[in-house]
This record gives sequence, structure tokens and C-alpha cells, in this order.
Amino acid sequence: MITEFLFDWSLATVSMFNTIVLFWLGLTVLLNADKRTWSVWLAASGLLLGGVFFLCHTATLDYSLEALLLGITSWWYLSWLSVIALPLGWYVLMLSYAGFWESRQSALYQRQSPLLLLNVFLALVLMAIVVRVDPTVLLHQVTTSLSKSVLPLRGVSLILVLFPFFLLLCLVLSIDALYRPGPTSRMMGDIARRRARPWLLASSLVQLVISLLVMGTLLWIVLDSQLGQINTVFNSMLIVVNILDFIITLLIATAVILLGKAIVSYEIFTGKTLPRSGFLRQWRSIVILAAAYSILVSLSWAIPKLRLVYPLLLTTVLTSIFYAIFSWRSYVEREDYMARLRPFVRSQHLYEHLLTHSSGVDDPPSAPELNALTPFRALCEDVLGAQVAYLVALGPLAPLVGPALTYPPGIEAPLVALNELIAQFNSPRAMCVELDASRYSNAVWAVPLWSERGLIGVLFLGEKRDGGLYTQEEMEIARASGERLIDTQASAAMAQRLMGLQRQRLAESQLLDRRTRRILHDDILPCLHTTMLTLSQHAPAGSPHADALTQMADVHRQISNLLHEMPTTTAPAVARLGLVGALRQTVNEELNHAFDEVSWQIDPPAEQHAQAIPSLTAEVLFYAAREAMRNAARYGRGDNTHQPLHLRVSIAWNGCSPRQCLELVVEDNGVGLEAASPANGGSGHGLALHSTMMAVVGGSLATESVPGQFTRVVLTLPQESW
Repeated sequence: MITEFLFDWSLATVSMFNTIVLFWLGLTVLLNADKRTWSVWLAASGLLLGGVFFLCHTATLDYSLEALLLGITSWWYLSWLSVIALPLGWYVLMLSYAGFWESRQSALYQRQSPLLLLNVFLALVLMAIVVRVDPTVLLHQVTTSLSKSVLPLRGVSLILVLFPFFLLLCLVLSIDALYRPGPTSRMMGDIARRRARPWLLASSLVQLVISLLVMGTLLWIVLDSQLGQINTVFNSMLIVVNILDFIITLLIATAVILLGKAIVSYEIFTGKTLPRSGFLRQWRSIVILAAAYSILVSLSWAIPKLRLVYPLLLTTVLTSIFYAIFSWRSYVEREDYMARLRPFVRSQHLYEHLLTHSSGVDDPPSAPELNALTPFRALCEDVLGAQVAYLVALGPLAPLVGPALTYPPGIEAPLVALNELIAQFNSPRAMCVELDASRYSNAVWAVPLWSERGLIGVLFLGEKRDGGLYTQEEMEIARASGERLIDTQASAAMAQRLMGLQRQRLAESQLLDRRTRRILHDDILPCLHTTMLTLSQHAPAGSPHADALTQMADVHRQISNLLHEMPTTTAPAVARLGLVGALRQTVNEELNHAFDEVSWQIDPPAEQHAQAIPSLTAEVLFYAAREAMRNAARYGRGDNTHQPLHLRVSIAWNGCSPRQCLELVVEDNGVGLEAASPANGGSGHGLALHSTMMAVVGGSLATESVPGQFTRVVLTLPQESW
């Protein structure tokens, strides 16, 4: 009696668990899919159909065998429709996931096309036989004896022989499709397949074991039914069939858990490559809820002579408890999310740092960099749980941001194969790219960082400390945080340098004003006053010199009035002569004797596009190029003043690249930046200033130097910047 009670309780628990989980998985796949394609509908329908099947299975546990046989007409067709459609649907779903319909030239399509047609044909044959068999006649033969009319039993025997073969074929072919998939057009589809494959294979293997058990059971029934009356056979096999029913139901629950793990952890049917942490938490919650609910409700159901009101009250209490736990966990997760968000939203005190650290144009943005380390460490350590991470700035913002941020601090960023990696970032829609850890300093993921001007950086991430996978939310947070950190550092550095530039110009203006005042007050005005006194002693009133004295007095007065005024400036040469003409004038006049040879390589398309550059942008480009020329003339020879020095100036238009741009190169064959002597070498402040100004107008300044061979300054100005 106790054994029978425990058996009924366990069978009802597992069956009810399968019902809850399958319904949740089916609705989750359908509601959370990016695009509800036919494969999504097939997956959701299969899961929901499985839920309906176990809903009916759970309901039948409350009926006796006689009551079930009386209603055989209603459940005969529904049951066989489910058990035939589910294996075929699983097979078609695995074909879709493996890329069967991606290309007809693939090996998967060529290999499985005829077998798919065979499975569809077997399913249609089985359904036709099920429809032809009259369940009432079958019931009569089962309850009496073997009939002379052999058509119904022949049909049942054919079903019992064909169905195991059909079931086994569907599952074996599903495993073959998972082991040897075809091509995929989904972004990072190979990664998703590789990571979800163990769970899907495990689920398919469990279903294969189930199919073998079903095959053995059905063949056993067919063989034993030939030995005598069917009702006698059924009475002897009833206990064995019930045990097999429990084992198969338990195996199906295992397969459902494996399938659910693949769905929520790798989003195999929702169209997303990376999992979402919300799915994982909800999956754990629904498994716990389904297990607890099934155990308690089936227990109240299995207790004999228990009034119906008690299971209903138990269901009400369980619903309240689980909803309270769900609300509590939601609040805890929100608090944890806010705690992890605080390092990113709190003030970095950039204003104070700009005021206290902008003493000059060349001051490095030390304060913003120090502030960036705190949120970057919080991102890598608390939010992502990464073992290693590198934040590398690219494009026009790279000179402003400075060296890469690393976690842990002190390790070297993977900059060797960076250009090869950048070529893979074709669109902002690409969330991340998988990397070879041996080539990228233990980084396994590269997250591209974008802005309105294009690619601005890359965030390299290593494996997680717990060995898990990054979720969709974690990748999105990492991307947004990396973009914000680069923007913050670049903005702080640009503001700091511009403030330093303004302070420098104010200082120069004050110095020029004081110098002008000193020269006018101490030199010119006293000299003019002495001349006036000398002339006044030798020039009586009414003489011609008296008019000259009057004019000199007026000049003296005008100069005195101008002591507080700034000197006027002439119009920049680039506005009158154009970019190329202004550069040639600089070389011919200012740097006439600085170089032994000057070569010009000006592409006609580049010169035409240079004329279309706005005046302000052209001035910034001209002054940056002039600074490079002056540096070459001043520091190119180093200590050897007799060394031949050649200058090459080239302007080219890169119109075939994805970003059309004007490229201006100033190159000399001097000693190089590092080989310049400390006495003659510059501080690099000028290039830092012009790098900032180029970034302001949307361009970039890059320097290359090999000691003893060359120094090259490359100015790039994209067309969209003007």
C-alpha cells in the first residue's frame, strides 16, 4: 500500500513538473524571440504540445483503466497525434538550428534531404493508420478475445512496428545534424552552436534512450499479444508498464531540463547569441517553483479521501509564497544592480581637476586617467568578473585618451594584432568578436566601441573568474561603459589642453602687452620727447620746424593712447593662398635654407578637395603641418649640423577606402624623435597641441619615427568632418 502510494505520488509529481516547465519554455521562446520565424513557431508549438501531452497524462493518472477505456475515442487520436508530431518536430527543429535550409549545396542538406522526406512519409503513414483504426473495435477485441477480423489488430501491429523505427530514425538523424551542422548566416552562429551543442546532444541522447525503451515495450506487447487473450496479457504486464511509464516520464523530465538549459543559457531559439542573466534567474526560479509545486500538490492529490478544498487552499498559499519570494528577489537584484552602477554614475570631479591640473597645454590628463581607473576596475571586477581586461582607444580620440587601461594594472595590452582585428568590425550591430587567447594576451572577447564618428575603441575581455559565460546584459554594460570611459577621458583631455592653450595665449598676450608698453614707454616715447625738446630749442615760433614739432606732439599723444591696445594681426596665409600654396610659401620663405632638398607629391584630386575645406579647418591643418616642418628643420640634424636633410611633403586623397579622407604627410630623413639631443630636442608640446586641435575638427595626427632613418607626421582629415 505504501509502495503504491509513493509510486503514484512520484509519477504525478514528475508528470506535473513536465507540464509546468514545458508550458513555460514554450511561451518564453515565443514571447522573447527577436523574430517569430517558422522555426520559432515550430519550437514554441512543440514545447506547448509537449505541455498539453503531459497535461493530459497528469489528468489520466486520476482515472482508472476502465474509465480510460470508456473514453478511448476522445484521447486515441490526440495522443497518437502528439507522439508522432513531437519526434518529427524535434528533428525538423534540429535541422533548422543546424543550418539545413541555409544552403542547398551544404553537405548537411545533401545528406539529410532524402531522409527528411522518408521521415515525413513515415509520419503520414502512421497518421493514416491511426485514423483508419477504430478505437472502439480495438477496445472490444482487447476486452474479449482475438477477432476473426484482423484489420484493426493488423493496423495496431503495424503502428507498433513502424513507430519505434520512426522515432529512432528521427532522433539518430537529429544527433547527426548536431554533430555535423551546416553553414550559418547568423552573427556568431558557430559560437552559439558550439556552446549549446553539449546540452542539445545530451537531450537528444536521453530522448534516444526513451525511444529505445518505447521500442522495446511496444515490441514486447506485440509479441506477447500473439500468445493468448490480450486482456490476460495486459493484466500480467500492467505493473511493468506502469514502471516503464514512470521511468520514461522521468527521462523526459531530464531531457526537458537539458533543453531548457540550452534555451535559457544560449538562447538557441530566440535569435540572440549571448545569454541574458534575467533568463537564467527566471529559469532557476521556474524549476524550483515547478518542483515544489508538483511535490506538494501531487502529495495532497495522492492522499486518499482528502477533500478538494485542501488542494485548492494549498495552491493559494503556494502562489502567495512564491510571489512574495519573487518580489523579494526582484528587490534584492535591483539593489545589487544599483550598487554596481554607483561607480559609473557618481561624479568624477572633472571640473576641479581641470581647474587644478591645466597649468599648461602640455599637461597630461592625469586626473581624468586616475578617475577612469576606478570605474574601469569596478566594471571588470564587480560587474563582469573578468580575469583580464584592456580598454584601447582608437581613431581621432586615441591621442587624447592616451595609453590603454588594463586590469589588473601593470599588464601589457594586446596591440600587436590590432589592425587585423579592426578589419572585422564592420557594423555597430556586432556586439563582440571571439578571439584566440594566445594572440591577444589571454583576452577571449573583443567588444567594439562606437560613436557618431565611427569606431573609437576596443574593450578586450578575458575569461570570467567563475568559468562562466558573459551574458547579453553584461556585454551591453561593458560596451556602454567602455564608450563612456573613452568619451570622458577624451573630453577631459581636450578640455584640459584647450584650457592650457587659453592660459598660454593669455600669458603670451600679457607678455606682449607688457613688452609693447615697455618699449613704447621706456624707449620710443623718451626718444621722441628728447627729439622734440632739441628741435624746440632751435626752432623759433613761426618757422617751418614748428609744424613738425606739432606733428611729433600728435604722434607722441597717439602712441601714448595706444599703450593699452593689443597689436593687430595679419590674415593667415592659408586664407589667401590655399593650403598647398601656404605650405609652399612657408618652405620657400621661412624655411628656405633649412633643408638640402624638398620634394612635393601633390595629387590633383587631393589639391581640389583641399580647396573645399572650410577656412577654419584648413588653418588647423596648415598650422599642424607647419609645426611638423619646423620641427624637422630644427631637430632633424641633431648634433650633426652638416648632415644632409631632406624633406618630403605629400598630400593624397584616399577616396577608395570606406572613410574618404585627405592625408597630408610630412617626412624627413633626420635622426628621429628619440635620437634628438636633450639640448636641441623639443618637448613635444607643440605636436600635442596640434593633435588636440586636429581632434577638435574631426581629424587626427599620428607620428612615426625610426632612429637614424626617418620621422613621419601623418595628418588625416575625413571628408565627413567638413
